[in-house]
Amino acid sequence: MAVVLTVSNHAKYQLAKKLIDLSADTLKIILMNAAFAFDKDAHATLALVTASQLATEFGYTQNDETLGTVTLTEDDTNDYAIMACADVTFEADGGSIGPTGSAIIYDDTTADDTVIGCIDFGTDYTVEDGNLLVIEDIEITVS
Repeated sequence: MAVVLTVSNHAKYQLAKKLIDLSADTLKIILMNAAFAFDKDAHATLALVTASQLATEFGYTQNDETLGTVTLTEDDTNDYAIMACADVTFEADGGSIGPTGSAIIYDDTTADDTVIGCIDFGTDYTVEDGNLLVIEDIEITVS
């Protein structure tokens, strides 16, 4: 299965209103439980997705992981901008993390904690004690 990132419609609106700055704002990533199904219209803010977020336990802490080393590039060939950031690692400690099938990226700087989008892993993962879940090559395309 392919890993897919879907951008929320509210994030597109917030970008157009210049209320989001992908290069300067604090972006966070949270893991969602396996039953969560992202809706790009309905899941506009953090408050609208937290009921399905994984609980804080076994090495995972809710709302604690910040995306780092954010860079913006321009692609004139395909006519879009790309926001990329460093890989994110979650380590299970004292038990298992999951199952999780997706992660939400949200802007912790905006007044409403705008959901930028959802990374769907394409399958569910359970990270056993002592093992890692690494989300690599995170990119958001803005067209």
